[in-house]
Amino acid sequence: MSGEPRLTSLSHGGGCGCKIAPGVLSEMLRGTAALPVPPQLLVGIETADDAAVYQVSDDLAVIATTDFFMPIVDDPYDFGRIAATNAISDVYAMGGTPIMALALVAMPIGVLSPQTIGRVLEGGAAACAAAGIPIAGGHSIDSVEPIYGLAVIGTAPVGKVRRNASAKVGDVLVLGKPLGVGIYSAALKKEALPAEGYDAMIASTTLLNKAGPDLAALDGVHALTDVTGFGLAGHALELARGADCEVRIDWSSVPLLPGVADLAAQGFITGASGRNWASYGGEVALGEGVSELDRALLTDPQTSGGLLVSCAPEVAGAVLEVFARHGCGAAAVVGTVGPASGGARLQVG
Repeated sequence: MSGEPRLTSLSHGGGCGCKIAPGVLSEMLRGTAALPVPPQLLVGIETADDAAVYQVSDDLAVIATTDFFMPIVDDPYDFGRIAATNAISDVYAMGGTPIMALALVAMPIGVLSPQTIGRVLEGGAAACAAAGIPIAGGHSIDSVEPIYGLAVIGTAPVGKVRRNASAKVGDVLVLGKPLGVGIYSAALKKEALPAEGYDAMIASTTLLNKAGPDLAALDGVHALTDVTGFGLAGHALELARGADCEVRIDWSSVPLLPGVADLAAQGFITGASGRNWASYGGEVALGEGVSELDRALLTDPQTSGGLLVSCAPEVAGAVLEVFARHGCGAAAVVGTVGPASGGARLQVG
């Protein structure tokens, strides 16, 4: 609304760049490891997977997740769409189908008008409608910073749940969306993102990862995750740790959003990129041809990023076809999975 502050000016970070750094998060969760875990809980916090999975019958599992963050863009409708799309992605990343969502709303009442906040909610509802699910309730509070997101419930056949820890030696890695959302957001916050860059950002961050269930149905797809706040390096590293293997990324094959490399060279890099590297850089080996800017892109926090698939080489073509069918035409084979060598878990060259 006219006269109101920019949404991004009200938050200290934006999108998945708000995530607590992985090293800090690991320390925070250390005391929860001894909590009792029922056998029906098929996926919990043990491998930092995208969602919890609970078996409710011989054949059916329920998937539960939540995700919320502060504004990554100034348009309230776009903010709502991006946040909702990002939250729903966690269900797709487990190979599941979302069935309903609950809205999580924290807004600075008195700073933002009811009309502006309403547009955030409308954007979230639009993303849920595109996913074919209702917003069945939620919770709201008065907050210093604007925050929006969803809790999402989904289902999957027990045998089709795909974890981030199930990669196999000999697999190839396929990335579903280009990188660079964090770079775009840094430029936007300083009012330096060109219109075409904004359009590309919105197109990427509001594209639902509906490919997830179809990918999980393919024989030879072993592991799934989505690339979000910890960057491609961080989420590939989680995959390597969970499967006790070594992941190799071919940097020249990694797709980037238009103009991202130039914006990074101009210095539009988020603080979260550096925090990510500080948390896990000791487990990453960069080849001689990988520059400081490349490293920033590897650790760039992605909001509503693409799915990362670990699959047998012979089904990589089918995986790319599934991505293309769901609008992810830039999907690419970006790496391989090898045996653990006792060195760095992630090799980038």
